[in-house]
Formats: sequence, C-alpha cells, structure tokens
Amino acid sequence: MTQREVYSGDPPVHGLAQAVRVGKMIYLAGVTAYRDGAPPEPDMEAQMRAAYARIAAILDHFGASLADVVEQTVFVTDMDAALRARHVRLEVYGAAGDTFPASATVEVSRLGRPGLMVEIKVSAHLP
Repeated sequence: MTQREVYSGDPPVHGLAQAVRVGKMIYLAGVTAYRDGAPPEPDMEAQMRAAYARIAAILDHFGASLADVVEQTVFVTDMDAALRARHVRLEVYGAAGDTFPASATVEVSRLGRPGLMVEIKVSAHLP
C-alpha cells in the first residue's frame, strides 16, 4: 500500500487538506496570500510573493523545496496584472536552480475569499 501523509495547514483548517503526499509525490491545494483571517494586500505581485512563501513552507514540511515542483497552475483574477508580475515566478524558480515547472495560468472571475487575486496549485516530486 502506498504511504499517504496529509498536511492540514498551520494552523490546520478543518475539513481541508492543504497538501497530500503519496509516495514521492506531493500535491498542494490552491495556496493564497490569505493568512490568519486578514485580507491580503490588493497587489498581484505582493500576493504572488506571499503565496510562493507559503508554498515553500508547506513543501519544507515534507522535506521538499521549490526546486522539486514539477507542475503548477496559477489562478488569477486579472491576467494583465499577472503578466506584469510574472517576474516573481522567474525569481522564485530561478532561486531554486532554474528548475521551471510545467505551468498554466488561468483567469477566473473570483477566488474563494474577498480580495484574493491569485491562487497557486502545485505538484512536487521528492528526490
């Protein structure tokens, strides 16, 4: 049987698996800049940076890093703002050793909480 580990968040969110590791794969649910009940800054770049920082922390829980990300889907509420902030992705993965994951960006009408502009879902492979 494949080993499975569920990470519910820090602090945990009842009824939500923030990430699941199955074997050497780690699947993260959509990660946002929303934290501790406070709405995020109304700035795409700042929200992207906050989401990637949270992704890095979750991956670290499993002994992984951004260098282990193999796929990501980025959901944004404003494609033009996301395109202006795309340098954040280059900085994040460039800092991880130029290991860019397969990626898709999708514009959506809204995200799960007021004020959110970006949500990032990733899959990573443990070495």
